[in-house]
Amino acid sequence: MGNGFSILIMLVVMMGLMFFMQRSQKKQADKRMESLNKLQKGYEVITIGGLYGTVDEVDTEKKTVVLDVDGVYLTFELTAIKTVLPLTEGITAVAGADGSVDMSEDTAIEE
Repeated sequence: MGNGFSILIMLVVMMGLMFFMQRSQKKQADKRMESLNKLQKGYEVITIGGLYGTVDEVDTEKKTVVLDVDGVYLTFELTAIKTVLPLTEGITAVAGADGSVDMSEDTAIEE
């Protein structure tokens, strides 16, 4: 009787662990798909192959995305997007005469 009861407790604990692990994985997958579905032209992304690019076009029916990588346009599946980089609005990089880069808002080059 005691041996069967301990096996039953172990099974219940294992089922509980599996349930909670599956639930958290589903939440992560849903969050990822939500962020991929919000992709728009101009977003900076990194693919699973490590390629950095700018989103040029998103086709939600075919689940594809066209990336602009330094003037070369490449088509990928949406699931090939590993990371969507945060948008940095209003920040511009300006190189000075000595080669240093000034990262500040509303910087203009004066001649």
